[in-house]
Amino acid sequence: MKFFVDTAEIDAIRELAETGLLDGVTTNPSLIAKSGRDFMEVTREICSIVDGPVSAEVVALDHATMMKEAEKLRRIADNVCIKVPLTVDGLKTCRKLTGDGTMVNVTLCFSANQALLAAKAGATFISPFVGRHDDNGTDGMDLIRDIRLIYDNYAFDTEILVASVRHVTHVLESARIGADVMTAPPKVIFALFDHVLTEKGIEGFLKDWEKTGQSIL
Repeated sequence: MKFFVDTAEIDAIRELAETGLLDGVTTNPSLIAKSGRDFMEVTREICSIVDGPVSAEVVALDHATMMKEAEKLRRIADNVCIKVPLTVDGLKTCRKLTGDGTMVNVTLCFSANQALLAAKAGATFISPFVGRHDDNGTDGMDLIRDIRLIYDNYAFDTEILVASVRHVTHVLESARIGADVMTAPPKVIFALFDHVLTEKGIEGFLKDWEKTGQSIL
């Protein structure tokens, strides 16, 4: 399963990229606004840090303007992935862009039916939002299971990109189900490293090492 980070914070992206575990980045207008930086500038910098897809989202609602925005965005770098909403115009744009060889991430997916439409439109990635389903009292991971089944039934190439990931259990369940990608905030990805027994083990090893009075350096 690929690991994308959902942020526009450059320092966090650099730190994760240095681990060698980061496969891509997702952004949206809200994350860019939170960074307080120019949209084009921050997107260009992110693309220079990671080799994998960097999702940059259009803000227009009509197909014609989406295409104009997408044309400008995809000139930023070869690894830009255009992000469009799951609407009629969004899928028109998706079909046109993927037909030209451009990566497209279809976002704001909340049903398996929507995911089916996106796959038929040729989406590179579909982004179902599991956390927001959980917020409404339903299990967001059930949506991922349904999409996985449908995509496998028809051998769609569209990759399932689990979004709105809130905690490490979402990551684990995504991997169990067989999602292709998950995108999470930096704090969730860093939390994957943590385990109390790992911490205790390191503490014990260091205490025993100190008793030897030796030094590696």
